[in-house]
Amino acid sequence: MIIERRMTRHPITCNPEMSLADASTLMKHEKVNRLPVLNKDKKLVGLITEKDILYASPSPASSLSIHEMAYLLSRLTVGKIMNKDVVTIEKNTTVEEAARMMVDQDLSCLPVLENGKLIGIITKSDMFKILLELFGARHFGVRVSYLVEDKPGTIAHITSALEKNGIDIITFGTFMGTDPTNAICTMKVQGASMTKIIEIIKPFVSQILDIQEV
Repeated sequence: MIIERRMTRHPITCNPEMSLADASTLMKHEKVNRLPVLNKDKKLVGLITEKDILYASPSPASSLSIHEMAYLLSRLTVGKIMNKDVVTIEKNTTVEEAARMMVDQDLSCLPVLENGKLIGIITKSDMFKILLELFGARHFGVRVSYLVEDKPGTIAHITSALEKNGIDIITFGTFMGTDPTNAICTMKVQGASMTKIIEIIKPFVSQILDIQEV
């Protein structure tokens, strides 16, 4: 799957001249935690987050009055505190590559560009939604995790056995095992009890790690 299919299109943006007070108000109104910053030519020049504004705001413990703090925020502009070194991706970047970049570089979002123009944004929240789908979190069923030998045909035997018993596979994922010779599989199925599922897959797995109705 590519990012174009899961990104938020036409994200809310601001300009470098906007005051921090106005940027904060805009975030609250639009229910977003960050704003890509575009210059007058609609080119991405930065990114500002709620945390950036919080860190730039006068401390409540300071001797300034509320009115004085509000005045300072109105004078500070987005361009003065925004992150100018923004990591971006293209619309045809895969979801897994975007996720890798966000984890490896500790990023909360990735603006999406096409021909140098901002066309969308992908955030950690979007990634969590994809994770929910991958695990079938919104579907009731039996979720089972098990250890299998990492060799060709193992998963095919399991899915074939489930299909022969009329069991519907909602989701199926494979993950790193306990060593290079095995893998952990997690799947959610419908159409049989936990006891029946164990009976079907037991001949093909090394160990059943967990099973529950969710």
